Amino acid sequence: MDWFTEKWTPNINFSVKIKEHIYSETTPFQQLEVYDSFDLGRFFTLDGIMMANEKDEFIYHEMIIHTPMSVNPNIKNVLVIGGGDGGSVRELTRYPSIIKIDMVEIDESVVRACQKYFQVTTTGLTDPRVTMKFEDGLAFVKNTKNVYDLIIVDSTDPIGPGEGLFSMEFYQNCHRILSDDGILINQHESPYFDKESQEMKRAHQKIKVLFPVAKVYQAFIPTYPSGHWLFGFASKKYDPVVDFKEAFIETLGYKTKYYNKNIHTGSFALPNYVIEKLKKI
Repeated sequence: MDWFTEKWTPNINFSVKIKEHIYSETTPFQQLEVYDSFDLGRFFTLDGIMMANEKDEFIYHEMIIHTPMSVNPNIKNVLVIGGGDGGSVRELTRYPSIIKIDMVEIDESVVRACQKYFQVTTTGLTDPRVTMKFEDGLAFVKNTKNVYDLIIVDSTDPIGPGEGLFSMEFYQNCHRILSDDGILINQHESPYFDKESQEMKRAHQKIKVLFPVAKVYQAFIPTYPSGHWLFGFASKKYDPVVDFKEAFIETLGYKTKYYNKNIHTGSFALPNYVIEKLKKI
């Protein structure tokens, strides 16, 4: 195989010329492949969909983590649902103020393959504050007695193992286990192509019902369908722009490649066509 091809729509393909097909596994949940490419470095796919690659993974992981941390720097206990590549946990472990990080990933094979072949994202998984739980995130939030200050829903698309993580039951349980000043962040799909846009609207509709603050912000990730990707910011208390502590990350001396204080504020300034879609919900 010389090319990996992902079908973005029935009429649009995204193709990457590969150097080597490194690994393949049929897990109990999905088909996992790891490749090395000429322009993106290593990347892995689940059921034929690219999850992360070495060239642009930092955009997604910086935006999903540093945005809430810069709104509430007092976050101590964090739950990551999904995130088997480890990138979200890597960014969280950069904060010495965080006491505990629980990562709940349904497919242990993804974590183990990334630890072996995709080390750019997995450096934080050995941090002593991190506990990995290989179980269904939907069941975990339903049954846990723990309370979290931040929940990161770093899920795949709402098909297969990730489907339940877009349900009303899941969001209700996230609301229940969040502290009074807690924040929920979820990958919110894309507003551009019809399939992802419908899922974006479905997710936002449910979150908006439950949380007094429910905002959407964006990042530009070249290898995700259309390159225009959204995140959901939901909170019982904090507004992500009004309550933004813009100097916080700078005082810690973090070096980021995408996220900065202007990106934070600007990411909530959505294009008109996205605003219109959200208004119709």
